[in-house]
Amino acid sequence: MLNMFTQKWQAIKLITRMDKPIGTYLLLWPTYWALWIASDGWPQLYLFIIFSLGVFVMRSVGCVVNDIADIKVDGKVERTKNRPLVSGLMSKDEAVSLFGLLIGIALGLVLTLSWPTIYLSVVALLLAASYPFMKRYTQLPQVVLGAAFSWGMIMAFSEAQGEIPTIAWLLFSANVLWTIAYDTMYAMVDRDDDIKIGVKSTAILFGENDKRIIGFIQLLVLAILFTVGDILAFGGLIN
Repeated sequence: MLNMFTQKWQAIKLITRMDKPIGTYLLLWPTYWALWIASDGWPQLYLFIIFSLGVFVMRSVGCVVNDIADIKVDGKVERTKNRPLVSGLMSKDEAVSLFGLLIGIALGLVLTLSWPTIYLSVVALLLAASYPFMKRYTQLPQVVLGAAFSWGMIMAFSEAQGEIPTIAWLLFSANVLWTIAYDTMYAMVDRDDDIKIGVKSTAILFGENDKRIIGFIQLLVLAILFTVGDILAFGGLIN
């Protein structure tokens, strides 16, 4: 019994990527940028807790959906061939049940917020759930991922200020571009396998110009962030 529980817990850790927290950080830090800026300093404690937990849960939701969607292709990619649904450590039905549980937790968290933010959370769910399938229909799935990873910033402004100002959309745009840049580099690792199995990505779209385009995107990110800093009168590097 204990051994079975240990195996199931291991499967949950792997499918939600608890063993790889970098993805959570990439969602968490931009959300914190928005919370701190929208709150003009330290956010209220309950907002800090709700958004922190929400980021962890929604990242887990995205990972579970991704593995369910890619169950037939993960085994053909070197990097993903040992994921729980491919190795048999977790069944598809168990993954669907876990998805339902996580959505329930996310709903419980978001219902503590205002109605405008609750409405915005529907967009967050649609983005997280649709991203894994975008790899089959568009060469720009990283754009959808960027929007999914950045939508918490819009929700943070909505909850902290009761509105979504221009600054929020500038930060959103910067983070979408940043996500495209780093996830394209991530996708470059799988490019050969993805081409063979027909999965699309910006890494394939950019081709031999990938590094140049990534560099240009990163410059755009810096330009937008400097613009945000100037609008908010954060001051220069040397005051």
